[in-house]
Amino acid sequence: MFFHIVLERKMQLHPSFFGRSLRKNLVSKLIKDVEGTCSGRHGFVVAITGIESVGKGLVPDGTASAFVTFPVKYQCVVFRPFKGEILEAVVTLVNKMGFFAEAGPVQIFVSKHLIPDDMEFQAGDMPNYTTSDGSVKIQKECEVRLKIIGTRVDATEIFCVGTIKDDFLGVINDPAAVA
Repeated sequence: MFFHIVLERKMQLHPSFFGRSLRKNLVSKLIKDVEGTCSGRHGFVVAITGIESVGKGLVPDGTASAFVTFPVKYQCVVFRPFKGEILEAVVTLVNKMGFFAEAGPVQIFVSKHLIPDDMEFQAGDMPNYTTSDGSVKIQKECEVRLKIIGTRVDATEIFCVGTIKDDFLGVINDPAAVA
C-alpha cells in the first residue's frame, strides 16, 4: 500500500555548500540520501514530493566537525505491504520449495504449500510449476497476483510470505506464452 506522509530528518551539510543555493543543496542531498531507502516503521521511501520546512542550522558544540546540522521536514510517498493485501508481482526464482517474486522493492516468497494442489513442480533448464493440463505455468519473469499472508520487518528491509491458493489469484501474464 502507498502512503503520503510527512517525515523529518537532520541533514548535515559542509559550509562549502552554503550560499545562494543552500536550500537546493540540502534538497538534493536529502533526495540522494533518502529515496530508495527502507525504514521498518514507514516502509520504502519511493519519492520525496515536497519540502515543508528547513530549520535553522546548528553547529555542534565541542566537536571538531565542520558540518552544520539542519532539521528538514519533508513529504514523501512510501510503500509498505500489509497482511491480507493483494499485490501483483514478477517471479524472480522458481525452485522445488516454491517461488520468489518481487513487487517493487519487496521480495515475496510463496511456498509450494501455498500454490494450488493441481500445480506440480517441473525441474529442468527453466524450472516451473505447471497445472496437470499444462494450461497455466509459473516460471521466471511471469507476473502473478498474490495475497500477502505474513510480513517480517527488519530495520532496513521488509520481507513477505504470500499465497496464490485463493480465488482470482495466480498467473496474470506469462511472457513465455507469447513467444
